[in-house]
Amino acid sequence: MDKLVIEGGSPLSGTIRIHGAKNAALPILAASLLAEGVHSLHNVPKLLDIETMLDILGRLGCTSAHEEETVTIDTSSVGTSHVPEDLMRQMRSSIFLMGPLLSRFGEVTIYQPGGCAIGERKIDLHLQGLQALGAEIQESNGRISCRAAKLLGCDIHLDYPSVGATENIMMAAAMAEGCTTISGAAREPEIQDLQNFLNKMGAQIIGAGTDTITIQGVKKLYPCTYEVIPDRIVAGTVMIAAAATRGNVTLTHTNAGHLTSLIHVLRRAGVQITVCNDIINISCMGRPRAVERIVTSPYPSFPTDLQSQVMVLLSLADGFSVIKETVFEGRFKHVEEMARMGADISIDLNRAFIRGVQRLYGATVEATDLRAGAALVIAGLAAQGTTVVEQAHHIDRGYEGIEKLFQKLGAHISRKVPVMGPLDLAN
Repeated sequence: MDKLVIEGGSPLSGTIRIHGAKNAALPILAASLLAEGVHSLHNVPKLLDIETMLDILGRLGCTSAHEEETVTIDTSSVGTSHVPEDLMRQMRSSIFLMGPLLSRFGEVTIYQPGGCAIGERKIDLHLQGLQALGAEIQESNGRISCRAAKLLGCDIHLDYPSVGATENIMMAAAMAEGCTTISGAAREPEIQDLQNFLNKMGAQIIGAGTDTITIQGVKKLYPCTYEVIPDRIVAGTVMIAAAATRGNVTLTHTNAGHLTSLIHVLRRAGVQITVCNDIINISCMGRPRAVERIVTSPYPSFPTDLQSQVMVLLSLADGFSVIKETVFEGRFKHVEEMARMGADISIDLNRAFIRGVQRLYGATVEATDLRAGAALVIAGLAAQGTTVVEQAHHIDRGYEGIEKLFQKLGAHISRKVPVMGPLDLAN
């Protein structure tokens, strides 16, 4: 497996453009199945999860090309609604295919999805939403089959603002007969982006970004050209890295409105942030201050996807900080690895108690999931000495060449790819 080697201790400096949002591109790729023909999607990053989704769509009969940041996908020849089990288990976001395939074919067969091991993420809200629209669902040994002769609009309430369930219901309801209202909907910017894409195809959806979304079903959708929003989690990761290394970095092609909670936390920590249109500048010339309490929660609260990264910054802050994780129970796996680097962090159930230290030290650590891996890269950039982050493939799921990204900002970071020996080649 690839590993990242980092010589830390140098402040990040320079300007970086933030690539498109993985968590927006994946449901948009799935939604392209709703309209037969050729779609052109811009600002789509080249990530492991994106390529897996394109592989799945290829197995279904789509043809696609991913050149630079543009995906051209032809959905005309889709001939099956059976999603391959081997590819589904590689990526949780494959669950997004349920809604559009059910809408297009009246049936879909999927398997329990895979993905990062950060805690239990049930799909019951997805299934309940599709059942409410008229689907009959059968489950057996991880295989899930849905059938519906006709999808009918209805009122659906989500007991928890699940992003995936909200998006799956939106896609299934886009061509359902009648009106569907989702109350208790998730409010993430990626849901707004999906609404905008569906509406550009001819859907009639309003309310994304609030907790109530209304979908008036239409008879037909049409292929279109669309540009995906910038990735707020990548932007946040770079912002935290700039602060942790006491650097000065400018981000372009961003949306500061999607990062309000992080900007608030960073400013409380003494980080200087200025915003102008789609440009954000971050500078931190001295030691950051502790932040008394951060609680992760669904958008617009502090995102769980930036919890591990901000913990690195607080581990170098002056004082004592507390982070409460309310979304995923497995989101503290990076703490043991950070302890190898000298961090002073203790865990009590879903709370992390962080006592800032003067410095971190390079060590060999392991990325256990996507965001934990990003946090360890930040720790390595800020640490004294050499850090080796193993299992870098986890990081590749959400960051397009993270080593190249930070190299542009002056970081001493490189990727080491294992050399295949004769025995490996023989296998």
